[in-house]
Amino acid sequence: MSEIDPKQIYSQLGLNKTQKTDQKAPDELGQDDFLALMTAQLKFQDPLKPMENGDFLAQMAQFSTVSGINDLNQAFNSMSSALQSNQALQASTMVGRDVLIPGDRSRLGESDPLVAAVELDQPAKQVVVNITDANGQLVQRLDYGLQPAGLLDIRWDGQMADGSRAAPGLYTVSAELHQNDGINSGPIFTQARVESVTLGQAGQDLTLTVSDLGDIPMSQIRKIS
Repeated sequence: MSEIDPKQIYSQLGLNKTQKTDQKAPDELGQDDFLALMTAQLKFQDPLKPMENGDFLAQMAQFSTVSGINDLNQAFNSMSSALQSNQALQASTMVGRDVLIPGDRSRLGESDPLVAAVELDQPAKQVVVNITDANGQLVQRLDYGLQPAGLLDIRWDGQMADGSRAAPGLYTVSAELHQNDGINSGPIFTQARVESVTLGQAGQDLTLTVSDLGDIPMSQIRKIS
């Protein structure tokens, strides 16, 4: 195939090389440029040495690949927008809900009970939950007896060992799990209310602002109620 002078091609096509039809970088060819160059190549080929079928098919395959990549990028952008919209809808339903998240401090309200949970990795012959105040003083021990593996809900109405009601505020929860391999301490989860939600960027998690604990990622939520 004879060599093609790019200036001759642009001249025949009525294009000015310095003319910008879009916002592409100077060294970047778009689909229109690619198609124009391929058409010019066919137009100016040597009749005695026409383009081989394989060469033509290879260029068509390149053009199809470029077009397919652009279509794929558009599809991903549409998918990203849909995911962000779904994330926003999900976030709007979270505000005002109670969530169970990792943490050993939970709030006792004026009339509302303290709500928490402990996770058992195996059955326990006895589960004892200790409630301590801000000074580290034990105010109540709750015996839940024999329990299977799984998440055990904890509710404390505020009644202390002497029969009086504890003052509202934050209390620390811990658990003694009497299991076959000894006495273990299981992971504690606390219940808190979602005050606001911050949307993440594409591919990032939601961030929840919960009472008493601040910001936590959506992925840390163990239960929603």
